[in-house]
Amino acid sequence: MIINTGGRTDTVQYYSDWLLNRFKEGFVYVRNPLFVHKVTRYDLTPDKVDCVVFCSKNYSPILDRLHEITDRFNTYFHYTITAYGTDIEPNVPPIEQSIETLLKLEKIVGKNRIAWRYDPVLLTKKYTIKRHLETFDAMAKQLSPHIDRCIFSFVYPYKKLSVNMPELIPVSEKEKMLLAKGLGEISKKYNLYTQTCATGEDFEKFGIHHSGCMTSDIVGNANSIRLKNLKHKPLRKDCGCMESRDIGAYDTCPNGCRYCYANSTPKKAIENYKTHNPNSPILLGELKDTDIIQQGQQKSFIDKYADNNLKLF
Repeated sequence: MIINTGGRTDTVQYYSDWLLNRFKEGFVYVRNPLFVHKVTRYDLTPDKVDCVVFCSKNYSPILDRLHEITDRFNTYFHYTITAYGTDIEPNVPPIEQSIETLLKLEKIVGKNRIAWRYDPVLLTKKYTIKRHLETFDAMAKQLSPHIDRCIFSFVYPYKKLSVNMPELIPVSEKEKMLLAKGLGEISKKYNLYTQTCATGEDFEKFGIHHSGCMTSDIVGNANSIRLKNLKHKPLRKDCGCMESRDIGAYDTCPNGCRYCYANSTPKKAIENYKTHNPNSPILLGELKDTDIIQQGQQKSFIDKYADNNLKLF
């Protein structure tokens, strides 16, 4: 199975000690976001976990101890660095600082295991198409020699965005094409492999590939392993990623990004963060007597016969 550490919250930036403790002890509990008394236990051991996938906007808190995970597990890292400032991403480091941290991460894990996420792409009077392309060009120039690929997507129009970001300007189909064309030209200039994520649009004519951001090929090639080509249930519409299990929790990320789908409100995330215990087996608080605990299914996706060319009849 694939363990996802960053789909629901920025675990690396705010919960690194907890994450490292969980891998050290070899298990984790995850509360069901819909049925709060249902808790699933997952084993975090190399024989049960095919790969650990990270997603963060700041890897600096875990760099010194990251080897505790990378020495034992296959890994892949999504690093989100956008054009936005603290007006959109209040608690995210500045661009140059983030780039410096990515370069440090590359020295530890290698470029083949790092994807730069330039998403979500959104428009306001301040963050125009021109600004996006200028910023992307400057970042691509610095990052392209140090990453496996770039992944971008347009902001998804969640209902709460109209409240959280009233200044948001809907991205028209024409504007999407202009942005994709520009991103494609910049990517070609720096020999940067760029792809979409969870989008129905086809931008192949601009040199932008259509793929999931966590496919069997991406994870497998990065770690020199072969994963079975199985049909997986999409995480959301137009998602081409393979199945994974997220060990985080919603409403727990203090980054405060105004476009975030994982937080109801920044205030609620901060309140929940105060209940975190790095020594607890579950991200928020403690297990309760009323919790119903079940062992999660952990089937391996690794093709054990790929390397030695055996054939099954």
